[in-house]
Amino acid sequence: MSSNNQIAVEFRNVTLVKGNRPLVANLNFSINQGEALILLGRSGSGKTTTMKLINHLYMPTEGEVLFNDIPTTEWNEIKLRRQIGYVIQETGLFPHFTVEKNVGLVPALEGWKPKQIQSRVSELLRLVSLEPNQFAHRYPHQLSGGQRQRVGVARALAADPPVLLMDEPFGALDPITRLELQQEFRRLQEELGKTVVFVTHDIQEAFVLASRIALMDEGKMVFLGTPEEFKQSKHPEARAFLECIEFAL
Repeated sequence: MSSNNQIAVEFRNVTLVKGNRPLVANLNFSINQGEALILLGRSGSGKTTTMKLINHLYMPTEGEVLFNDIPTTEWNEIKLRRQIGYVIQETGLFPHFTVEKNVGLVPALEGWKPKQIQSRVSELLRLVSLEPNQFAHRYPHQLSGGQRQRVGVARALAADPPVLLMDEPFGALDPITRLELQQEFRRLQEELGKTVVFVTHDIQEAFVLASRIALMDEGKMVFLGTPEEFKQSKHPEARAFLECIEFAL
């Protein structure tokens, strides 16, 4: 999971206040092109809020978020979001659309020709290890949870966006399927070189997927570094997560 050190996303002094409470405060960090940055933290620590600032679902109260060196507030929202694939835990697939139509949705909105879309859908289904002849014409309810997540990833990749946001995409799956998809996704990320921002509260998942881990605690980023650096961190929240692994063993 190499990074070429060109910056894809940058947070400059970002604070977001809702009511009188800061959801995130004083975020200053950048995400390099081609890296997998894992936002790790407990529930309510600000992970998903941080991610949603990237695709302008939230706007900062102070500071700015830059995507390709342009503040997100200056982007046309639709153009911005079409450069960013988004995968959530329950996949968000349209139940009345076939797998083919779900995966081909963004290319269709972009005005691709039907044959182009069909070819891209087949390519992507193979990429996520779903045989097109077997799966393209099924509906989401005819798939297992793991298969639906694979379709969700394929759909996020459909228009070849440079950045992928993933909000606990494998959290609802059983442990074996979850590990299979983590390993599959790691292979995909290395093969495609996408910039990935991945939210999780699972330290083991972070170690499988991360080029760097950003640890959130009460709206602040309290650690940013490689998995190896994380293991050496003396921060109490990092130690608490590391103890989870030791306890599990």
